[in-house]
Parts: sequence; structure tokens; C-alpha cells
Amino acid sequence: MLSTADNELLCRVGPGTPMGAVFRRFWNPICMSDQVPTVDGTPTRLEILGERLVLFRGTDGRLGLLDEGCLHRGASLALGRVEDGGIRCLFHGWKFDADGTVQETPNHRDPRLRQRVRATAYPVREAGGFAWAYMGPPDREPPFPQWRYFDFPGAHVRTIRLYANVNYVQQLEGGTDTSHVGILHSNVARPAWMTGEFRANDDADNPATLATGDLAPELDVEDTEFGFHYAAIRELPAEPDGARPSRHNVRVVPVIMPSTRIIPAPAMQYLIFEIPVNDTRTVTFGATYRLDGGPIDVWKLNELGGRHQTHLLCPTTFEYLGTWDDRFGQDRDAMKTGWSGIHGVAMEDLAISMSQGAIADRSREVLVAADKAVVRARRQLMESARRVAAGDDPIGVDADVSRLIAIDENTPRDARWQALVPGHRAAAHTMPAEEA
Repeated sequence: MLSTADNELLCRVGPGTPMGAVFRRFWNPICMSDQVPTVDGTPTRLEILGERLVLFRGTDGRLGLLDEGCLHRGASLALGRVEDGGIRCLFHGWKFDADGTVQETPNHRDPRLRQRVRATAYPVREAGGFAWAYMGPPDREPPFPQWRYFDFPGAHVRTIRLYANVNYVQQLEGGTDTSHVGILHSNVARPAWMTGEFRANDDADNPATLATGDLAPELDVEDTEFGFHYAAIRELPAEPDGARPSRHNVRVVPVIMPSTRIIPAPAMQYLIFEIPVNDTRTVTFGATYRLDGGPIDVWKLNELGGRHQTHLLCPTTFEYLGTWDDRFGQDRDAMKTGWSGIHGVAMEDLAISMSQGAIADRSREVLVAADKAVVRARRQLMESARRVAAGDDPIGVDADVSRLIAIDENTPRDARWQALVPGHRAAAHTMPAEEA
């Protein structure tokens, strides 16, 4: 369990908050490439980490990310004119460069004002189907992350977004929790669950398929330079003679600070970013790909997640529409022949996350050994907040992410699971062991 004070520290991300300071030290995705304006095109309004921003592309092709409110009187620059390499407020014509420089002030002749003031502006880059921003101190800007899939053909990567009115910690914890996979996603993970038998699902693209019906995996957690990774070790069915098999299933998940993870399917990688819009709203960005960069079936991947259900996901705004009014899309009659009554792995996850409220109360929870990774994520975030407050770097801020992978394999019992992920570098020092 967490104290109310620690829960507040984890969940609040606006300007001036400890966790907001942590997130601002990283390059985070802020929108999809198809939301990025064209040259001199319509600006894009965004809210990230409790800040209302405007994204525009000037005549010279440079992207600018500024505070949405004009420096003069606060009118929205999203209504403004994008012209001659800058963005101009309609109200009084003040014009700003992509770096926040005030270029013109038509209603004020003294040029000294333009030298004295500057609009809030953040560095922004395009890569991998997203626009990314760094919103922290200019002198602490880290290297731009080079995710593995950046080198793959764009048609071989599925990039997605989804907005939900829930705090980012719930989304992060749901993706960090491995023991729920064989239970919440029973229809996919163990299709014969109603008979009491285990039958493996042979769909290698689905992240909820399991090689075994073991619902209480052993977790081994290790700190790394990027945050931590863990191995969920599950027992395989006994041999025909009843003997214990010489192999077990190992599912390795990297959790990259501050709020990223890679979930494995036997043939796929699901890279997922949970980015706080504000304290009670999160945008989930994802990139799905094969490790060899081969072709993928985008329609199938969206169907596995339940994204084709327009009553749950708006196809134009990508807003999650489920509420208690429709029980998050749950069909109670379908529960007679299936587990949750909700179609799609992602939609099941969202229903659970939303059911906890906009910000979950963690002061009354009862944690167990299966929650080790969840506890480690919380501790690393809080430790990062402490470090940033002390003037140091947060955990993982300059980590090399180019070789990170997730793994789901059956391996010999005497093999080190870390050998499955040779690109993951262990941390120089570790945090105290969890008590859960």
C-alpha cells in the first residue's frame, strides 16, 4: 500500500510538481505524425503534463511547440496565422518564432520589448510516427532516444494513440502487472479455462497468449540503466509421466522510466508509452512491430485489442468512450460463455483501469508477491522525484534504448533469463528489495 501523500506525489504531474519535474526531463511522444501540421498549416492544440500547448510548422519547415496562450493577453495561438516562419496571434498580431522569440508586436513600437520577453517554447522532433518534445531545463536536455523500430519501414509498424480519463499510474501499473494476463484475459490466454483444462493459444501476434496455465508466476526483478526489467517465470505442464519438465516459460518485460514498457507476444513487440495529459487524463501511444522489421497485419492487431468497436473507441478522436453507463462495453450475457464480457485485450485493460476511478486510492490495497514489478515501478518513480529535487538526474534519463526487447520463451530451468536480453544493461546499484 501507499500513503496518501506518496500517492499524490506519484499521480500529480502539472508544472511545479515533483513527478511533473521527472517527466519533463525525458523526451516524450506528444502526438502522432498525422497530427503534425503541414507547412503554414492549421496549428495543433495539445495538452501535455497539464500544460496547454500549440504545435505548428513554419514556412521553413521547422516545428514549433509553444504555450498556447499568447504572451501578450493569453488569446489562443491555435487560432493564429502561421506565416513567414512563425505564428501570429489574431488578437493584436504578435508574432513568434518556433523558439519563442518575439518577432513582431504591431501594437507596440518599442523594439526593446521583443528583446526582453520570450514565449515558452520546447524542443520538438519527429521520429517513428510521432512528434516528441522535451519540456525540462534547457541545460539538462538528454540525447534523443533511438528506439529500435525507428529503422523499420513505416508500413511494417503500427502506431496508435488512445485518450482515457484516468491517471497515468493506473495505465502504467496495468501494463507492468503480469499476473493479470492469464486471468483478466482468460479467453485469449487459456481458451479452455471453462473446462478446467489448459489449451495454448497458437496466435503468435497476441500479447495475451500464454504457454502455460500457471496463474501465479514467480517474479525476478532487476534494476537496469533504463529502469528495470523482470522475468515472469511460469511452470509448464507436467510431462506425460508426471515428471517435472526440464524447461519453464520466461516472459521478460522491460519497464523504461518514466512510463514506458515493452510487452512481448511470441512474434511481436508492443512498445507502449503512457503520457500524462494532466492529473486525470492519459494518452497512450504505441508502436507494434516484429523484431526483424517484417510485415504486420494492422487490421488484425487492432481487432485483437478491440479497437474496431466504435462504441468504445472513437475512430476519429481516438477517445475511449466506455463509462459506467454502458459498463465499459461489458456484455453480461457473454460472460456465460466467456470470462469478462468485454471484447479485446486493450478494452479489458481499460475497463479495469477506469473502474478504479480517475485517481486510484492505493492506501487500502493489499499487495502480494505478484505485485513486485508494480512496487518497483512506484519506487523508481519516487526515487527519481527525490533525485530531481536534489539537482540530480532521474533514473534512466540517458539510457540507450536502441537494443531493448521483450521476450516470451520456454527455456531450460538452469539458464539465466538475463541471457535472453543481452542488450539490457544492469544498473550499477540497485534499490532495496520490495516487501510485497
